[in-house]
Amino acid sequence: MSGDHSDATIAQRVRRLETLLEEKGVLSGARLDEIIDASLTGASPANGARVVARAWTDEAFKARLLADGTAAVREFGHMEGSYQRLRVVENTEATHNVIVCTLCSCYPLRLLGPSPSWYKSEAYRSRVVREPRAVLAEFGLELPPTTEITVWDSSAETRYMVLPRRPEGTEGLGEEQLAVLVTRNALIGTASV
Repeated sequence: MSGDHSDATIAQRVRRLETLLEEKGVLSGARLDEIIDASLTGASPANGARVVARAWTDEAFKARLLADGTAAVREFGHMEGSYQRLRVVENTEATHNVIVCTLCSCYPLRLLGPSPSWYKSEAYRSRVVREPRAVLAEFGLELPPTTEITVWDSSAETRYMVLPRRPEGTEGLGEEQLAVLVTRNALIGTASV
């Protein structure tokens, strides 16, 4: 399968689809805007950070999250009505995970907020698969040579989120304090936390 998946081409296709929906009377422009706004309401990396903080403080929740991410995040009210499957992958001392969507920019929007421009870029999408250690180093994440790096490719059916390692020295912190430490890049895997 080939084709142009650049941001400009995708934007043109989306606009054509919007125009057709309006011309055929399926949706008005105002209703389409309402649907798009509603889909973005509440989409924030703070949601994913709260999920991570709960996993760091509740072993039973962490086990549910790793076994069935979709069901576990529904406990927070996320992914209701979503047809996508969420798979959460855990960073350990020996393994570091990073996510990408090599075809476009599939991404768990409600948990990570709008995707950063670099996530959608062709450079990131192609290079992180071929040379993940070099790409992570460009983000300032230097991993020991013994750390295995696993790259997870999101799709329309399956989205990924990284469960970063809990920082040392945070044993006395509660969920709210821990959630503040978690960045969107850590949820993607391009940062440690």
